[in-house]
Amino acid sequence: MAENAFDVIIIGGGPGGYVAAIRAAQLGFTTACVDMRETLGGTCLNVGCIPSKALLQSSHLFEEAGHGLAQHGVGVAAPKLDLKTMLGRKDAVVGDLTKGIAFLFKKNKITHIVGAGVISAPGKVKVGKDTFAAKHIIIATGSEPAPLAGVTIDEKQIVTSTGALNLPKVPKSMIVIGGGVIGLELGSVWRRLGADVTVVEFLAEILPGMDGEVVKQAARTFKKQGLNFKTGTKVTGAKTAKTGVTLTVEAAAGGKAETLKADVVLVSIGRRPFTDKLGLDKVGVEMDPRGFVKTDGHFKTNVEGIYAIGDVIGGQMLAHKAEEEGIACVEILAGQAGHVNYGAIPGVVYTHPEIAAVGKTEEALKSAGVAYTVGKFPFMANSRARAVGDTEGFVKILADAKTDRVLGAHIIGPGAGELIQEIVLAMEFGGASEDIARTSHAHPGTSEAVKEAALACLGRAIHI
Repeated sequence: MAENAFDVIIIGGGPGGYVAAIRAAQLGFTTACVDMRETLGGTCLNVGCIPSKALLQSSHLFEEAGHGLAQHGVGVAAPKLDLKTMLGRKDAVVGDLTKGIAFLFKKNKITHIVGAGVISAPGKVKVGKDTFAAKHIIIATGSEPAPLAGVTIDEKQIVTSTGALNLPKVPKSMIVIGGGVIGLELGSVWRRLGADVTVVEFLAEILPGMDGEVVKQAARTFKKQGLNFKTGTKVTGAKTAKTGVTLTVEAAAGGKAETLKADVVLVSIGRRPFTDKLGLDKVGVEMDPRGFVKTDGHFKTNVEGIYAIGDVIGGQMLAHKAEEEGIACVEILAGQAGHVNYGAIPGVVYTHPEIAAVGKTEEALKSAGVAYTVGKFPFMANSRARAVGDTEGFVKILADAKTDRVLGAHIIGPGAGELIQEIVLAMEFGGASEDIARTSHAHPGTSEAVKEAALACLGRAIHI
């Protein structure tokens, strides 16, 4: 094989792309991965999932030191924030993990090509002045922050999630445009560190698309924590000055305009596929009006030899969903039966308390006319949650009224992102609420709340 020729070239080194590259190499394909960054991991690892979780943990500890230890009989002086060290720790976590991926590429003999990849023709990828050939090309370029009309990003006063991860000082005030996952996570970080944070959401509720009961509980909890909310509100413009940012807003349904002022504004209204610089129009790859690549059930585009996975094909824009698609795609290329169960992909909001969900919401089941049972158990009644002093929230399981098969689950509470995995596994295997209920759970543990919620689906919860 020629030096610049591969079995598989993957454009994009994020979770979907780098995982697909590793699996392709494991399957015996000569593999290259093209990415604009010198460090692998994409948005998620470099400026997204990982650095935000590092700051969430650090800011949570700062908050606990200032407000949560006294109830445990631990007296400490008022904590002093060292933001430089906190940001440095975040960067070190990112650095260690990107080095880990680089090691995995070397171990699996994957070629990492740094630069912007453009598909110049079927089977051809151009990076700068060099052209590489491949039997199979996989588009895994992910997504980028969606812009907002009338608001110009400068990553200093008006920032995306990228800028919000590297503010040089804690702002006195911050406005977050968008009450979704990213806005609530990063808004929580800076609120804990001392900023006065207001979340402006166009829709009537925060966390659009999530279970209604969870949303109501989350809103109450976040308000108690000091987050302010203006829902049903549309942002129509922004002006920056040395003194801060002035936003023009009005009711989403229309009405009189008003202004809001803050030192920093975070725009987090969602993400859009990163597909406009890949040359897809020139090679004839079909896309929908929003820029998502159209694929069939095997991730194949309409152009022979070109495939796409992850955020660029739509659906849940989650790193782990992209990973599953990347693995399935290359396994299909190898003649195996790659498959992704989209009904059992969890989503997590890493606020405190955490919020996690999988499968159908109660609203979706009602809309579809599906008969279901509900099992719900509060952490207030869970012995471990009471012992550690973390009792906000509940576990909610939805099961088919006839078959008892688990259709969905929604958790808000301590460690929700880990607790949801038991239910994901049950759903993956077509399990029933009784399967979870009859599984022994260690005592005392917060996982017992999952067991109790499953028992509640059957009308026989023990501890409530």
